[in-house]
Amino acid sequence: MFGIFKSRPKLSSLIAEGQVDIHSHLLYGLDDGAKTPEDTLALAAKFLENGYTHCIATPHIMNTIWENTAQGILDRLEDTRKLFADNNITLKVKAAAEYLMDTGFLDLAKKKELLTLKDNLVLVEMSYINPPINLYEILFELQLAGYVPVLAHPERYGFLNNTMPEYEKLKNAGCFFQVNILSTMGYYGSSAMRTADLLLGNGFIDFAGSDLHHLNHAQALDSRILIKNSDALSQSLENTRQFLF
Repeated sequence: MFGIFKSRPKLSSLIAEGQVDIHSHLLYGLDDGAKTPEDTLALAAKFLENGYTHCIATPHIMNTIWENTAQGILDRLEDTRKLFADNNITLKVKAAAEYLMDTGFLDLAKKKELLTLKDNLVLVEMSYINPPINLYEILFELQLAGYVPVLAHPERYGFLNNTMPEYEKLKNAGCFFQVNILSTMGYYGSSAMRTADLLLGNGFIDFAGSDLHHLNHAQALDSRILIKNSDALSQSLENTRQFLF
């Protein structure tokens, strides 16, 4: 029994030299992620410890909750780069955003005001309780505006768990999938972990991200990967290297 768990790899063993993370809440004071410059420094140190050299920070943008703007995020990015320089932190950082597909999202897309991970790839999310009523209309209009959706943590949406036809429908609607690495360690519970394993095993996961918010998340990166399909996770990490900058 104990040998089984000892054989499970740690994240650091799957990370190639010069890895990039594409989903984190590293920039302080913008959302439910890092609150202070000290928090940002602690998260950055943990990224470096686990083999990451680059990070794309993705603060939330949500109507009435986290009403960040592109300019506000870019301003905080510059603050963070200076913070890193002053503290000899070698992590390279740029900024995008994690957009809730809400009423204001398409307005930003139509005005070409979305912060992207790279080129036209934009990180999007849904409520954990239920999807937007007009989800597929939003995805269609987003692509009509010239963007490609990268759906964050599909394994965490309870209303989709273990219903492969729904995931297939989202893939057919043009979504890339980004799994949360912590899901593969059981951090969010057994259901999210099983679903992450299922999606990885079926070849549905395109990219992997940390979704780090705070030090508890960062410390959990030291845990072992508990899913069966760790090779598929390794491949998704390799795929994610296309976002290096």
